[in-house]
Amino acid sequence: MRTRSLLALAGTVVALSAAATVPASADGAVLTTGSAGGTAVAVGDVLSAPLATGTSATLYSSATGTSGVSCKSSVFTAAVTDNPAAPGTATESVSGHTFDASSCTSNVLGVTGVTSITVDNLPYTTTVASDGTLTVTPASGSTIQTTVKLKTLLGSITCVYQAPRLTGTSSNTDNSINFTNQAFTKTSGSSLCFSAGYFTAKYAPVTDNGATVYVN
Repeated sequence: MRTRSLLALAGTVVALSAAATVPASADGAVLTTGSAGGTAVAVGDVLSAPLATGTSATLYSSATGTSGVSCKSSVFTAAVTDNPAAPGTATESVSGHTFDASSCTSNVLGVTGVTSITVDNLPYTTTVASDGTLTVTPASGSTIQTTVKLKTLLGSITCVYQAPRLTGTSSNTDNSINFTNQAFTKTSGSSLCFSAGYFTAKYAPVTDNGATVYVN
């Protein structure tokens, strides 16, 4: 009886020792393609996304108003600089954020059209956390800046808006990133420029060489 007990104990120890030598399976990366937990996005890959179908990017004069500028075509591009195991935080470098002025309109009194919208001071750094939180920050000593050129009854005007950072969310439901009422302050421009800007946009789908991107 005692011999069997010792043998059983020895077998258990061997089994536990063997289990201890088998490495645990590594977590998937924060950013993957194909599916949640799919193929890790490689560092250096460039992600891109247009505005979600049927939506517009808006820069309104207040968080609850509808006066300002609205665009139906906008695209961002960002290179992945770090994609650690999940849960964690991936990092990207935003190298492009464009707006097609021909798709933009303005309902500001005295403004007759939109000449251009330019995102300045690129690149920006974007972090994407496993919980879906997305943060965009400028380089040290810089600021997030957007220059809006408008046509008015009195000629062309230039309005400059700045923000210290942008905060958004990502969703695997439609592979989107969302910004809602991100506050900008007017730093220069005529009295026809609205005094503050609140940026709202939904970009989807986010893709890596055509493959949809998921956050894990």
